[in-house]
Amino acid sequence: MLLAVLALTRIPGLLPPNFSPVYGLLFCAAVYFSGWVAWVLPLGTVLVTDVLLNVHYGVAPLQWEMLGNYAAYAGIVWLGRQFNRRSSWLTLFGGGILGAILFYIVSNTVSWLHDPAYAKNLAGWIQSLTVGTPGWPHTWEFFRNTLLSGGLFAGLFAGAMKLGEAVEPKPEEEKEPSEEPEEAPEPGEAKA
Repeated sequence: MLLAVLALTRIPGLLPPNFSPVYGLLFCAAVYFSGWVAWVLPLGTVLVTDVLLNVHYGVAPLQWEMLGNYAAYAGIVWLGRQFNRRSSWLTLFGGGILGAILFYIVSNTVSWLHDPAYAKNLAGWIQSLTVGTPGWPHTWEFFRNTLLSGGLFAGLFAGAMKLGEAVEPKPEEEKEPSEEPEEAPEPGEAKA
């Protein structure tokens, strides 16, 4: 259900640029899902919605530039796998923020490498992480939205999971059948 909501939040214009539950949900899916599901289900949902968005905008459904984002998404999933469901809410909130930072650095570094508008030196890389290219909003604004949404959605999802675990009735612990108490020996009688 949450992945369906994730898909719906990617409708163009619904949220501000780079304000997305993707970062927080990828992180939390990795924490709470097990095995291959933690990788395939969230990354598959993002891929399907990316393809649909590209078709909506009239560009090729799959583009090689998407590889940088998917490397960052895989990094967020890997990061989430380093945590577990017993981690505190604050730890998971921090992990969601860390995942958003990871996405921002990786995706802007890929832009720096790919976009000819950036000088291929330290100054160009810093430009890609701060102001971006002329004619576009500053990249620090995207970073702000990425950071806010990564923390917000990771915090909300982890909080909902923690709350659900707290109110969920605990399964009654299985008790081993009690043995009949041994009868006390009569005074003077030896125990066998």
